[in-house]
Amino acid sequence: MKIVKNFLFNMTYQVFILLVPLITTPYISRVLGSEGVGINAYTNSIIQYFILFGSIGISTYGNRQIAYCRDDERELSKTFWEISILRFVTIFIAYMAFIIYLNLTTQYHSYFIAQSYQIIAAAFDISWFFMGLENFKITVIRNFVVKIISLICIFTMVKDTNDIGIYILILSLSLLFGNLSLWGYLKKYIKKPDFKQLKLLKHIKPSVALFIPQIAIQIYLILNKTMLGSISGVRSAGYFEYSDRIVKIVLAIVTSIGTVMLPRMASIFANKDYKKLHEYMYTSGDFINFISIPLSFGLAAVAPKFSVWFMGSEFSITGKLMTVEAIVIFLIGWGVMIGNQYLIPTNQIRKYTYAVSASAVVNLVLNVPLIYSMGVMGATIATVASEITSTSLQLYFIRRQINIRKLFQGFWKYLLAGLVMFLVVRFLNDLLRMTFLLLLVEVLAGVIVYAGLCWILKVPFIKVITNFISKNKH
Repeated sequence: MKIVKNFLFNMTYQVFILLVPLITTPYISRVLGSEGVGINAYTNSIIQYFILFGSIGISTYGNRQIAYCRDDERELSKTFWEISILRFVTIFIAYMAFIIYLNLTTQYHSYFIAQSYQIIAAAFDISWFFMGLENFKITVIRNFVVKIISLICIFTMVKDTNDIGIYILILSLSLLFGNLSLWGYLKKYIKKPDFKQLKLLKHIKPSVALFIPQIAIQIYLILNKTMLGSISGVRSAGYFEYSDRIVKIVLAIVTSIGTVMLPRMASIFANKDYKKLHEYMYTSGDFINFISIPLSFGLAAVAPKFSVWFMGSEFSITGKLMTVEAIVIFLIGWGVMIGNQYLIPTNQIRKYTYAVSASAVVNLVLNVPLIYSMGVMGATIATVASEITSTSLQLYFIRRQINIRKLFQGFWKYLLAGLVMFLVVRFLNDLLRMTFLLLLVEVLAGVIVYAGLCWILKVPFIKVITNFISKNKH
């Protein structure tokens, strides 16, 4: 039951931190235009590199280590302070590197400075600690309060194209204040640090081991916008940013299970309960199939008219981009599940690194020719190709440890139900004029068609749901 609650909390957390930008998207896309949106996307992509190198994989590593020692209060405090202080040091170095970069670049100085508060915010990010404890409620409450305040600020302070800097500053400072607010909850869990007992250096090597795959992941997440801004212009970066943002909001529902299960699987692995480890994998795999296929098909079905209605006619191309990119909801869902739920908790970091590094190489190799020949659509295709590479390799690496056939049990049933749902929703999308009410009609029709077919076909996850309901009745 705790896993279900944590999944719901984390799903809310993941969706909500993306939901505020989604709520503001129709407003910002019209007020700032594609150029303003593109400037934010491009400058933010540069800042993310400094955050990436300053974090050196500490968030994922810290999550896992806290899960390992959460039952030992003394070791828990010691581990927290060691990892936190190490992160302060590495982020400080990253910020110094940013200052050097700022003196070398010739454009967007004020926007880069406004974005740089995100680097400072990364130093105070301790969400990994609460995730390691499987306490997701705190982070959810924090985000509701901070994001609602930022939402109010955006609608009251961002009025025209001259307010790009204000918009960026609101987003950056909300992240900083949100991260700072989490520190007030620490008293319940940890004690004051004994600096003589702390050993920071021992965490560097394992953090760097997890940092390498993080580099690879971030390269193909950020590189698209950086290269689009440099090759095709900031407008293309803006189109990709909004298409990717919509996809990632839907994706958050799927990937939440991997984030929730990482500390649980790490704890199970530490206790050498391998049977339960595999059982969780099969259930999670079935859940990924059950939820990601309709989300992928559903987004692709409504994308053409949704993009124009939601973001304005200037962003009509994002409908085509979302239709193509929607498949990554399924691909990343599986990649996160295998990586976060199995490879990382079981210390198979090298295999995880190979998979995500190969996908980054594919993205890098394909990006240049595809962006030059196809513009922003080329970057989208490169993203899909890189995710296919990552997920396929991870499945290959676990083929002798996990029964792959059992992982994909009933897959064809989900696929058939999803395809029929796509045809129905796309027919309605072509037939109806897009409004909020008619969008709800399309979504509801998709849910009814998919759920009905899953019931008729007796997909495996139906049994999981009925078992869960029957257990909680007693």
